[in-house]
Amino acid sequence: MDYDRKSTVSSFYGGRRSGDALNADFPAGAAPPARPRVESTSSFYGDRNSRADVYDAPPGAGYNQNSFFDAGRTEPVKGGGDEQAAWDVYADFNNAGPKYSTAFGMGDTGSYRQVPSPTPYSPQTAGFAKQSAASLTGEQQPGGVEMVTVPALGPEWKADELHDMSKKAKREEKMENISSKWKAWNRGQTGLCGRHFTRRFTAWLIFGLCVAIGLVLAFTIPRVPAFSTNQIEPISSATAPFNTTVPTEFSRSPANFSFPGMMKLQADTGGNFLPLTFNNIHGTVFDLTTNREVATGDTGHLTVPAKQFPVVNLNLNFTYSAVNDSDITWNNWYNACKNKAVVSGGVRQSVQFRLVLDLDIAGLIGKRSASTEVTDGACPIELPTTSV
Repeated sequence: MDYDRKSTVSSFYGGRRSGDALNADFPAGAAPPARPRVESTSSFYGDRNSRADVYDAPPGAGYNQNSFFDAGRTEPVKGGGDEQAAWDVYADFNNAGPKYSTAFGMGDTGSYRQVPSPTPYSPQTAGFAKQSAASLTGEQQPGGVEMVTVPALGPEWKADELHDMSKKAKREEKMENISSKWKAWNRGQTGLCGRHFTRRFTAWLIFGLCVAIGLVLAFTIPRVPAFSTNQIEPISSATAPFNTTVPTEFSRSPANFSFPGMMKLQADTGGNFLPLTFNNIHGTVFDLTTNREVATGDTGHLTVPAKQFPVVNLNLNFTYSAVNDSDITWNNWYNACKNKAVVSGGVRQSVQFRLVLDLDIAGLIGKRSASTEVTDGACPIELPTTSV
């Protein structure tokens, strides 16, 4: 065989190297018998005699008891009386069987070591143990249960653990969780309710809701109507029972006047899809020349139809007082309400005023205002001829 193909392991060619005295097959110094050199693969297939054949082993597979030596030592079978008794494999572990080992002074071979079983608790045994302890210490133990004072263990929490249990840390952790969920939802990675209500779905849902709400409001929100009045006869005589509650009076000393009246207003509700409800309409009349207030009135709760021109009756209480009869406002209304018989030509002076309406409409927040002016109106009353 070539030098570069030879194995450098001496045991490969039959050399036996074992330091175990029990496995020493030959006396010290004696040389083993010569045996032929064979290839390492011949023992595996069984077609040739392996190196183990020198021990008269039958030919066969290489992996058997005769193809390699056992480095362990076989324990001899125990003799004596133990062979007659039944063998208990657990006897050496539960302290109920023979002890075969004498190491560490655990007993001699073949002997039993009986371990006493624990005594169950009972009040009698507890009292006996207490009396024994008292006799040893010389103290009289109190009756009942023996109390032993044990010092309480202090907290062994770390600083970060104590911080994590505080309310501030829990609040910070809650805010961090909310922030992380918001970022994940904003990136479209998760939804508000699991996989639903993602960012895109929520945007489309809000858009649809806005469109639906806009359509509903377009048909339901009331519109402020426009008001107009008759420019020739804007004020008419009041009807019962309002005309009985307000007296008709003109006086020079002191200078004042009061009389009832009713103004008919025409409303334009063409911009409303539903009937329009007024909680109240409050009207105020100002003299157009002096801008002094001369009358007030209210309609109360009323409902008018939509897309029509309903007429609203506003009862007015004309009341004014001045220092003397030279007041311009008093003279304007006195001359307009004179008797036609005492006026040259039978034509009285017209009244000029501005009407301001405060509208309290159901369905609208706050109040709305509307106004109109009358420049050539007639006084609703006519004073007697004896009135000066």
